[in-house]
Amino acid sequence: MPPRPSPTHFLCIPLVTAVSHRQLSASLSSFRADVTSPESFGIPDQAIRPIGTLHLTLGVMSFPKNEGLEEAVALLKTIIPRQILADIAAPPPTKQAAEVGGLPGPLPPPLLVTLKSLHTMQSAAKASVLYAPPIDNGILTKFCEELRSAFQKAGLMMEDNRPLLLHATILNTIYVKGKNASRGGKGKSREKLTIDARQILDRYEDYLWMEDVPIEKIAICKMGAKKQENGDEAYEVEAEIDMV
Repeated sequence: MPPRPSPTHFLCIPLVTAVSHRQLSASLSSFRADVTSPESFGIPDQAIRPIGTLHLTLGVMSFPKNEGLEEAVALLKTIIPRQILADIAAPPPTKQAAEVGGLPGPLPPPLLVTLKSLHTMQSAAKASVLYAPPIDNGILTKFCEELRSAFQKAGLMMEDNRPLLLHATILNTIYVKGKNASRGGKGKSREKLTIDARQILDRYEDYLWMEDVPIEKIAICKMGAKKQENGDEAYEVEAEIDMV
C-alpha cells in the first residue's frame, strides 16, 4: 500500500475576526498567563497557540507542487454558504408547495460560533493537544459536513471516515522546541511531550473563549503557520469566500 500523502492545505472556518479578536485576545492571554506560570501548571509557553492560528478545520488536502490547488479554489468559489444554510434550516416542503414549486423563504440568520470549555482527544493524564469545542445546536456541524462533502465528492480532500469533530486547538505540545520538547531518549527514540491535563480541564470546564461570533469566511489555507509583522502567527490563505 502506497504511503498516505502528506497534507499541504486545509479547508477551514477562520475564527479571528474584527468581532472576535478582543474576546479571543483576552481569554487566550488569561489562559496563557495561568497555565504557563511556574506557580500554576508550568506549561511551556510555545505550546499555547497564537491567536491568529485559531480556526475550525473541516478537512485536509494534499497538493504536491500545488497540483490540484486550482481545482480546489475553483470549487470553493462555486459554493454559496447562505444557500447551504437555508437548505439546512428549511422545513420539508409540503405536498402543495412541492407541486407549485414553492416560494423562496427568508434568508437564514447568521451562523454564530461560541467556544466554551476545554477538551482533549487523548487521555487527560497524558495529553498533547487541548481544544475548545464550539457550542452547536446541530446546524454548524451540518453546515460544515456539507462543505466537507463537496470537496470529498470532487476527490480533492483526503478521505476521513471519522465523524467531523469541530474544534479550535488551544494548546499543542508539538510546537515546544528545545530541552522541553521531549522526554527521555535521543533522536527517534524520544517520546512526544505530554502533560497531565486533568486539573487544567477541570479548571477550564466552563471557560468562555468567545461568544456569538458570526462566521465571516470559509478558507483554503496552507499548512504551517507563519510569523506576522505584529509578532502573531497565521496560516497563509490561498483562497476564501464570504459567508454572505
